[in-house]
Amino acid sequence: MYPEIEPYDHGLLDVGDGHRVYWEVCGTPDGKPAVVVHGGPGSGAGASWRRYFDPSVYKVVLVDQRNCGRSTPDAAEPDVDLSTNTTAHLIADFEQIRTLLGIEKWLLLGASHGATLGLAYAEQHPEAISEIVLFSVTNTTRREVEWITRDMGRIFPEEWARFRDGVPEDQREGNLPLAYSRLLHDPDPAVRAKAAQDWCDWEDTHVRTHPGWKPDSRYDDPVFRLRFARLVTHYWGHAAWLDEGVLEREAHKLAGIPGVLIHGKLDISGPPDIAWRMAQVWPDAELHLVEQEGHGAGGRRTNELILAALNRFAQTAKI
Repeated sequence: MYPEIEPYDHGLLDVGDGHRVYWEVCGTPDGKPAVVVHGGPGSGAGASWRRYFDPSVYKVVLVDQRNCGRSTPDAAEPDVDLSTNTTAHLIADFEQIRTLLGIEKWLLLGASHGATLGLAYAEQHPEAISEIVLFSVTNTTRREVEWITRDMGRIFPEEWARFRDGVPEDQREGNLPLAYSRLLHDPDPAVRAKAAQDWCDWEDTHVRTHPGWKPDSRYDDPVFRLRFARLVTHYWGHAAWLDEGVLEREAHKLAGIPGVLIHGKLDISGPPDIAWRMAQVWPDAELHLVEQEGHGAGGRRTNELILAALNRFAQTAKI
């Protein structure tokens, strides 16, 4: 990966509804525009994202999505209202930032839930996208949410039983993300803290399917745990406010946009068939299924493929 760099510009954009969204720009001011769509939801756009891009070629925009990272208000605040944080709101935020920065088209790099958001954004605004690179691809369908919050219990039965039993008994057969969301907004801080710990314990379990897996150190921070768990359950509980299967059905809107989809074959919580199906309906996308790697960044081959795609697209004319 490229050396660490610092942004040369940043700001907080008032996008309405009481939200101020953090953005930053790094690389070269007259370079090829690119935007990072982070995952989680709620992870924030950490500095490591900058290192995928050649700073002498790219003008890279990082955005902390609503209620996380350096954006305000923070989802970890006791009385935060998440009702104006949906996929449609986030898409509108990206468009406001693109307009603010005077960018006509930008390359999109996204991962995990950022792949869901990135695809939804690109299908709604294909004219704004030059290329797309996605890894750990998801669509956040109801089927996917059920898989990750229930069916993965077949892989980790003991851990899943603890996860299920973290919610009241009369809610264990229903929508588990929404059941956790209610606990995460309970007036009692002890109830909120336990729910956040239980949720993040399961998050750290269902990705534990590949050699070299290590626990996510971000979950050691109780503030991050609460912020992250609140946002994930908010989005998963509503299947990201997307019609079931819409991202596949409307992939034809991406025609003419070059894409690269990278997915670990050992990503069981986000099964490889998600990326495979998307590649079948998006003819301009190339698919890479990576042996012996799982969910998220950090795998050697996954990182090599991300860098190779971004370096290749860097050769295209600056928009």
